[in-house]
Amino acid sequence: MTVTEDRLFAALASPVRREVLHLLRERGPASVNELAGHFTMARPSFSEHLRVLREAGLVHERREGRHRLYRLQAAPLEEIQQWLHPFERFWRERLTDLSDVLDTLDGDES
Repeated sequence: MTVTEDRLFAALASPVRREVLHLLRERGPASVNELAGHFTMARPSFSEHLRVLREAGLVHERREGRHRLYRLQAAPLEEIQQWLHPFERFWRERLTDLSDVLDTLDGDES
């Protein structure tokens, strides 16, 4: 696994950070205050979550005056998808095998 992949998985390990990504995906760019309002934690703690997401390349920060707007950067998630693809194929094959066994058992009961 590469350093980039490690950073992405570490960023995605937190439910708070996954929820931030979900909010940005669903609602579009948002200020720190808008995002922080969805969580019951101190502002410095929330800012640390944003820092981790920024360093992983999952969000982009843009300053507008005194405000910081965050926007989802989904491109790095492609690396995660590529890493997961062989596992998806593995489970799809196993589920097909299970379906075949169940169909055989169902045919035996008729």
